[in-house]
Amino acid sequence: MDLQRRHFLRGRSLTDKAVAAPRPPWALSDDKVFLKQCTRCDACLAVCPQGILIKGDGGYPEVSFQRSGCTECGQCVAACQPRALLRSPEQPPWSWRPVIRGSCLASRQVECRVCGEVCDHQAIRFQAKLGGIAQPLVQVQACTGCGECQARCPTAAITLQNPAQEIS
Repeated sequence: MDLQRRHFLRGRSLTDKAVAAPRPPWALSDDKVFLKQCTRCDACLAVCPQGILIKGDGGYPEVSFQRSGCTECGQCVAACQPRALLRSPEQPPWSWRPVIRGSCLASRQVECRVCGEVCDHQAIRFQAKLGGIAQPLVQVQACTGCGECQARCPTAAITLQNPAQEIS
């Protein structure tokens, strides 16, 4: 698969440091290897209890945190016969981490703690601000990148980014 050709045909440029698609948890870390190994059988999509795995670019599985976050149940890994998804105790599901943008209600001085309340790992904490609303802070070490905060944010102020998977 030639990613440059695909981006060209879709009107995208690789010079803008495009980021690889968010793959299912425990996907092979090198996206080129993942694309070679994955057969697009959709077995992982069929077994995901949260329904966060979708058919993405080229029919390959991608994660969409629009409706829910990942529970890291591992059912997608168990269903993956081509072994494009491999669960390892020392490897986290992915290295995506939340970035909270300026459209966050707290940054607009409106009390909202939804992201912190839905985070099972307590990776989003709120720092008191003198004379203002407490601001969310991401504790990167505690975060698993499950996406629940993105799914539940009422203003879509949270996105997940993975700088480790930038396409050069």
